[in-house]
Amino acid sequence: MTPIPLDEATLEDARQFNRKLARLPRFRVRNRVTPRLLQALLRLSQVGADRKLARARIRVDRDFAAAADGVRVPLRILRPLGAVRGVVLDIHGGGWVIGNARMDDRLNAAMVHACHVAVVSVDYRLATQAPLQGQLDDCLAAARWLLEGGLAGCEHLPVIVVGESAGAHLAAATLQRLRDEPALLRRVHGAVLYYGVYDLAGTPSVHQADAETLVLHGPGIPAGLRLLTPHLDDAGRRRPPLSPLYGELEGLPPALLLAGALDPLRDDTTGMANRWRAVADVELHLLPEAPHGFIRFPTAMARLAQARVHGWIRERLNRVPAIGGTRRNVAGGQEQDRWGQSRRV
Repeated sequence: MTPIPLDEATLEDARQFNRKLARLPRFRVRNRVTPRLLQALLRLSQVGADRKLARARIRVDRDFAAAADGVRVPLRILRPLGAVRGVVLDIHGGGWVIGNARMDDRLNAAMVHACHVAVVSVDYRLATQAPLQGQLDDCLAAARWLLEGGLAGCEHLPVIVVGESAGAHLAAATLQRLRDEPALLRRVHGAVLYYGVYDLAGTPSVHQADAETLVLHGPGIPAGLRLLTPHLDDAGRRRPPLSPLYGELEGLPPALLLAGALDPLRDDTTGMANRWRAVADVELHLLPEAPHGFIRFPTAMARLAQARVHGWIRERLNRVPAIGGTRRNVAGGQEQDRWGQSRRV
């Protein structure tokens, strides 16, 4: 595992920012009215988003994936002006109730430039518009569209799946559902998941969270999860793919998982990493002094974490074998599987 270099100055920078966060309200889902208001404010803040990307020499396209019941899932596509080495399927966060593809523009633009990838970001329906199953189906439809060659000029390029928070939950669930379509899953060469929710009944760190938790209102998280799945008991909430922590992982690609030590959802990430390691290479970073959402904050730690993500994606793309399957080094007595992992033969 490549460590993220965190010196005392970086940690103190994070602590100073956390003191500012401590004075701000914590995110909590209590009803359907507040998320709609927050969503309207988010859209207002995104006026001119395409022009900003154009100035950064990134082209913005739009397309649609077909989901169940005739639903068309909007896709926001960012492309570099130069050559493309791979494609990222991005699933945004927002607690399932707010957010859109444009909210990831800054992170995705940095990924486009650093990794020479195109990014397909999914504008899945929110919980104010559809039940959780609808969001799962939207993300699966977007994945199928991409993996079946929907993005022109990128039909044979390797795919990396990226998800943040609720988006990490939807990304993990999508990968597990793709196990039923192995020909498509084989095109996925890695997953990057930031501080996801993988147990919808709540892991121990969720149930132990107090009101001093930064960013998220700790005691309100279990209630928010129940509001998301009102017709289920905890046993039902823990059934995969609703709770990817308990799903089958065989066949999934290597993964990079990140979470903050101050995040009440940290047990979700560490538990998922421990299970995923049984089937693929997993790199886990539990960052000290980091709360939920840390990748978006103006801290040195966020910049270092983002740099590691970019490096990991480049490493995955560099290991992709030539089209046609396994690469063999007979003289060395080794072969490489589809993810570029060497093994003796």
